[in-house]
Amino acid sequence: MSSSLFSLKETTRRNFTCVTEFILLGLTNRLELRILLFLLFLAIYLATVAGNVGMIVLIQVNAQLHTPMYFFLSHLSFVDLCFSFSVTPKMLEIFLSEKKTISYPACLVQCYLFIALVHVEIYILAVMAFDRYMAICNPLLYGIKMSKSVCISLIMVPYAYGALTGLMETMWTYHLVFCGPNEINHFYCADPPLIKLACSDTTNKELSMFVVAGCNLSFSLLIILISYLYIFPAILRIRSTEGRRKAFSTCGSHLTAVTIFYVTLFFMYLRPPSQESVEQGKMVAVFYTTVIPMLNPMIYSLRNKDVKEALTRELLRKKLFS
Repeated sequence: MSSSLFSLKETTRRNFTCVTEFILLGLTNRLELRILLFLLFLAIYLATVAGNVGMIVLIQVNAQLHTPMYFFLSHLSFVDLCFSFSVTPKMLEIFLSEKKTISYPACLVQCYLFIALVHVEIYILAVMAFDRYMAICNPLLYGIKMSKSVCISLIMVPYAYGALTGLMETMWTYHLVFCGPNEINHFYCADPPLIKLACSDTTNKELSMFVVAGCNLSFSLLIILISYLYIFPAILRIRSTEGRRKAFSTCGSHLTAVTIFYVTLFFMYLRPPSQESVEQGKMVAVFYTTVIPMLNPMIYSLRNKDVKEALTRELLRKKLFS
């Protein structure tokens, strides 16, 4: 009985969801601005790919950087790359193409990737805060407590949780009915503008979005704040000026990345999806889907002595070999 009821509901949903593709309105309709923005975001995209791939390769080839902190940092760069690959190419296509469409299945895939990657990134940032806590507050036990197997286990949790959360949220979107307007006021398939297009009741989807986003952002941020409540007093107790400077440098890089990422996400997702919030959210989304993935490698390389030294050594070695 339950299976036949489910089949009936699914058939009804498919009959009413007659939208097979969506039109992405992008950032602007003005041709001169579209060309200018295409060149700008192409440069950002290339810098993002070069910076994050460079960071991953540098960490892999340099033995000095084979530590838990840089292991987690390489995964942060990998997630930033995935972020950029899932959103930016389509945005660049929209700038130059007259047909600004995305198919319904592709839209759901983009929704899934974005939600999953957001949750992977926030928990990698939380794991990185825990790693700093262990390194600064328990330096004698750091090598034992943060072994290779522990690091692999810690990094697998964000990936698994992000994948499951993305699947759950995408299923809620999949069960929405789209029967009329198909213009998405955005440059990718984001939940808030999609909700505005739905013909069916969106209460469950909106509630799920607020609860999941609110709980996960708050919980991951709580882990980071608690870690730093222990970290800062421990840094102040370090007698060596060089030791304090190095600790503040690594923590400062992490806190900068955390602040930028969390402020934009709280602004985007913890508001009801109105026309005004969707328009403002589109501007904010530009920042965290394109600019933040480019900034993270810069933040960690410019403020980190180990990365700068490793990069200098690699450049010198290549120069000598050439």
